[in-house]
Order: sequence, then C-alpha cells, then structure tokens
Amino acid sequence: MKGAEKMNNLHHPKETVVITGGGGYFGHRLGCALQAQGFNVILFDIQNSEQEEPNGIQFVQGDVRSLSNLEDTFAGASCVFHTASYGMSGREQLQTQKIQDVNVKGTENVIQACINQNVPRLVYTSTFNVVFSRQVIVNGDESLPYLSEDAYTDNYSRTKAKAEAMVLKMNNQELKNKSGNLKTCSLRAAGIYGPGEKRHFPRILAVLEKGMFLFTYGDKKPLVQFVHVDNLVAAHILAAEALKSEKGCIAAGQPYFISDGEPVDNFDFFKPFIVGLGYNFPKLRLPLNLVYFLAFLTEWIHFLISPIYNFQPMLTRAEVCKTAVTHYFSIEKAKRELGYEPEKFSMEEVTKWYKNRGYGKQGTKIKRKHFIWSIILMIMVSVVLLSWIPKVVGHLMSYGN
Repeated sequence: MKGAEKMNNLHHPKETVVITGGGGYFGHRLGCALQAQGFNVILFDIQNSEQEEPNGIQFVQGDVRSLSNLEDTFAGASCVFHTASYGMSGREQLQTQKIQDVNVKGTENVIQACINQNVPRLVYTSTFNVVFSRQVIVNGDESLPYLSEDAYTDNYSRTKAKAEAMVLKMNNQELKNKSGNLKTCSLRAAGIYGPGEKRHFPRILAVLEKGMFLFTYGDKKPLVQFVHVDNLVAAHILAAEALKSEKGCIAAGQPYFISDGEPVDNFDFFKPFIVGLGYNFPKLRLPLNLVYFLAFLTEWIHFLISPIYNFQPMLTRAEVCKTAVTHYFSIEKAKRELGYEPEKFSMEEVTKWYKNRGYGKQGTKIKRKHFIWSIILMIMVSVVLLSWIPKVVGHLMSYGN
C-alpha cells in the first residue's frame, strides 16, 4: 500500500495537532497533509511560512524558547509534532548560543508544555547526525549509541542528540491532570529533498550561479541517504498513530531512522538537478582532508569577521563529513513497527519546479564577479590568520613554560 493511501486511512477529524516549526518547509508540508485528512492543524513558528496555508489551518506566531507561548498553543491538542530546530547548515551552524537555546531549551519547553497541557503524544523530528560525525557507518541501526560531546563537529548535531535523548527519556512521564502518560518517539531523518525545498537547494543554486561548483571531494562513491519530503510526512503520521494505545504504543520511547531506503552517491544524487538546469558537472575531485581543512579555516574566518561581514560559508566541517563520508542506516525497524514504506521519487520533479520559476544557467558571469571579490577577501583574511596562529601557539607554549 502506498504511503498516501495509508495516510488516508488515518482520518481523525476531531483531533487537533500542533506542529512546531510549522512555518518551515517540512512542517508546513506535514500540516497540509494532516489538514487534508480532516485534522485541526495549528502551525506554530517564530515566523510565518512563505507558502500559502489551505483554508482551515491556523497559524500561531510564537517562540519555542517561551514556555507560555507553547502552553497557550498546545491546549486541547492530542499530538505535537516538534519539528522546530536551528543551526542545520551554513552560517547558522556557527551561532552556538542560539542553537543551544532553540534545540535544547526549546525542546525542554515543548516537553513541559505537553505535560502541563495534558498532550498525550509527542513526535520529535531528529536527524541522522545524532549518531554520526566523521565515522563510516554501513547499514547502521537504532542500537548505535550517541557520541561523546567533543566527537561532534557541529553544535547542531550535538544539541539535537541532547534534545532527542530528553524526548525519549520523558516517555511515560505522567501528565499534569494524571489522566495518563506522555508517549514520545523520535524520527531520525536523512537529508530532506523535494520541490520547493528551502534550505539545501537554494544554497546549491547560489553556488552554481556564482560559478563556484568547480570540484567534488572525498573518496569515490561516498554512500549516503536522502528522504523525500512526502515520505518523511508519511513517517511522522504513522509514528503518531503508533503512539496510540490501540496500536499498543509500539513506538513509545523509540527512535527510528527514516530515509528513501537505498544509499546513493551524494554527488551523483544531485547531478540530474545540476545538469538539468544547464550547468556543468565538474570532473575534478579533491581529497577529503584538504576540503575539511578549508572548511575549518572558513569557520575561523567567519568567527573573526562575522561581526562586520556575516558571509555564507561555502561548506562547514559538518557539511563536508555529511556529504563525503559514507554513512547510511537501515529503515527495517520503521517498516516493521510503523508500517513505513517509502515511495519512489526522482530528482526530475525538483528540477522541473525550479525551472518553472526561472532558475537555470543565466547571468552566471555577472554574479561570478561578486564571487571573485569574496574569494580575494577570504584569501587576505586567510593569510593574516595563518600568520597569526603560529604566534599565538608560540606565545601559549612560552606561557606554559
């Protein structure tokens, strides 16, 4: 049975559900799917979606860092989908305090608001990165442990691991009115793609339009996984059902890896999109360690000059590892316990969506001028930084003596 058909069988018109991060690409898509099935849907986010909500969906502006905002919104809800997060990619990854506040404190608030407002179910949107940093993983499963804090290359992964652990630990916590217990689960999503995706594809397009996509990197054929947004939507709805008593609460306290299934070469996955928009796919392939070092250097440069120029890094260390180190996971547990069966999708629909909105190879030469000046600036800062580091190290060594 297809995912869409399965979701149509989960029609509960009297239920109200809340989606934190409902203004985001995935949260909005999930809300629309639930509303189409007859649920009362509340989208909760700090800013409204750029996409239009269907009639009947309610949008509430609020912040997960505010417990009172959440409590006001959760009243009367039967399930909360906590998709809100911060710091997934690009320069957001380098904002340490905000990542901590949103991902950890925000999740604490979501859990507490569920308990205070007697919400019986909480589905948490997690990530592969809670158990991955730089190590090769082949067909991993949910028995893999979290990493030590210093093993993560970015604050997003570190805080998502903390948040997920909290969510799962709070499974079976008694609700405030003592009417029952909170049931929780976590869905560890692969990289999301689909028409209109608002995070990864716009960055890829920016790189292409500036003429910056000149090489790939890492070992040949780094195998990773992706998940189409509609497959992830189906998984969340199935997980919410699997937290119910009539389903034996089978998902309660459990994490699940969610992807389209088969691992793919990261760069080959995006090749149809790149070529389909008229751009050349590079033949040059650089060593992983070199690109990792350049990403590390870029992060330092960003740290130094972001107060006056908050540029978008081409890559961070975490992004280098996610795209060029083999790591993929089994979805058998989600299939067995949730009934998850991912549908087949292609990159053609994504390419078509962007083409229909005027994207493609045009104006690249003009935009490349801005890229050249950015590179010149980064080289200048790099020279200063590289000349400064040995002096600092020498000073620290002499201080220690």
